[in-house]
Amino acid sequence: MRGELLYEGKDWDFGTIQRIHDAVAGIAHKELGLDTFANQIEIITAEQMLDAYASTGMPLFYKHWSFGKRFAQHEGIYRMGLQGLAYEIVINADPCISYIMEENSATMQTLVIAHAAFGHNHFFKHNYQFRQWTDPEGILDYLSFAKAYIANCEERYGHAEVERLLDAAHALMPQGIDRYPRKRPLNLHMEEKREQDRKEERERVYDDLWRTVPGRAHGAKQLAGDKRRALLGLPQENILYFLEKAAPRLKPWQREVLRIVRLIAQYFYPQQQTKVMNEGCATYCHYRLLGRLHETGRIDDGSFLEFLTSHTNATRQPFYDSPSYNGVNPYALGFDMMRDIERIVREPTEEDRYWFPEIAGTGDAMEVLRHVWANYRDDSFIAQFLSPRLIRNWRLFHVVDDREQPHLEVSSIHNERGYRDLRRSLAAQYDVGGYAPDIQIVDVDLAGNRKLVLHHRVRDGKMLELTNAAMVLGHLANLWGYEVLLQEIDAGTEQVLKEHMVRPEAG
Repeated sequence: MRGELLYEGKDWDFGTIQRIHDAVAGIAHKELGLDTFANQIEIITAEQMLDAYASTGMPLFYKHWSFGKRFAQHEGIYRMGLQGLAYEIVINADPCISYIMEENSATMQTLVIAHAAFGHNHFFKHNYQFRQWTDPEGILDYLSFAKAYIANCEERYGHAEVERLLDAAHALMPQGIDRYPRKRPLNLHMEEKREQDRKEERERVYDDLWRTVPGRAHGAKQLAGDKRRALLGLPQENILYFLEKAAPRLKPWQREVLRIVRLIAQYFYPQQQTKVMNEGCATYCHYRLLGRLHETGRIDDGSFLEFLTSHTNATRQPFYDSPSYNGVNPYALGFDMMRDIERIVREPTEEDRYWFPEIAGTGDAMEVLRHVWANYRDDSFIAQFLSPRLIRNWRLFHVVDDREQPHLEVSSIHNERGYRDLRRSLAAQYDVGGYAPDIQIVDVDLAGNRKLVLHHRVRDGKMLELTNAAMVLGHLANLWGYEVLLQEIDAGTEQVLKEHMVRPEAG
């Protein structure tokens, strides 16, 4: 049964947005079986979108000079016509907040509502990474608390003092993340309420830790080896957490600011691990939803053609020798893999039945996709579901670039062994542990000069870039207040390859 058009032409008003949302919601929930948070749709200008770019897409964010710098950069490029803007930004909150540009046509508003308010929304609500590491109900209140807390610190302690602290904390953000599941989900409402309790607890832990430092040398000598490391919770990969708990010279308000930066960094951690899946889910959902609106006569042929043009541009994957090639497009790979899973479930070949016996021919594609969206991250998703057919369609091959050899080697071709090697090597590129440096605090000289010792375990010869390493270690030394030694150690032989020693700035 064909329905009445939701809109005609490009113009829209708030009533149009409501009709679009309700029509998309009916299909999303009843036909695709999506389960979403309630939606809150905000309409913003191009300048507001640029501002959202600058502050990592989060509303109510605290102020920092780097956000203004990014705003100026994006604005300059946009005004010169060298770069467009995103059609939307979506916030993992409950209700889910979707920011849509007022410059969008009615069709583009339909697309972004389907993509963000239902595709991303469902993924946020159900994927295990987001359920483990984020708190959609508490994030906006916590951001409001964080913004007010840092503004109050600026008034009390001076803008320059707070800015130096934030500079250091932001430099250490990538090393301020827990990568293993915690016992209890994050509760940001309690983070704000327990700020005073944390202050008292920090001072107690601080006293227990540092009452044995020089001046009571006999007690310090007893804290040797494993006992000392156990008291400090070492080894520790979350450097911001360690500084918050144990840095000897930080004031209580500085520890709380480190905690704010750390929790916000943790909030974004799942997005690093699910880019292909998250965009693939949202793109597949908008493709199905807009297709269904066209089938039922809710949008006309012209609107559907406008949608297909945008969709095709977003999911285009240039070949490796194209001037526009910039790596794997997560929209393209994610969408193609979702469509391929749909094909395997509904119309499998004998090859599919051999490679995917659990899902091939089971019939209900949405049931399988909802399970996949809930239970995988990018590396495991690619390792499990990248099919030989898609490998052939994408013309994937694996090249080994050994600097000790004069030529490149194509190590994987399109046979069974090659398919397995290809998807294993592609999956490894999306494993956070594979590209994020493995840096941990391993010891502190409590009884001597309080030097902080870190190890970087080097794999495949990938050493730290010297300039960046020196800058970040400088920030770390300033927060710690004493010398910092970073040793780069070969993960296979345990040989020390290089040492970096940094002292804090005077004053």
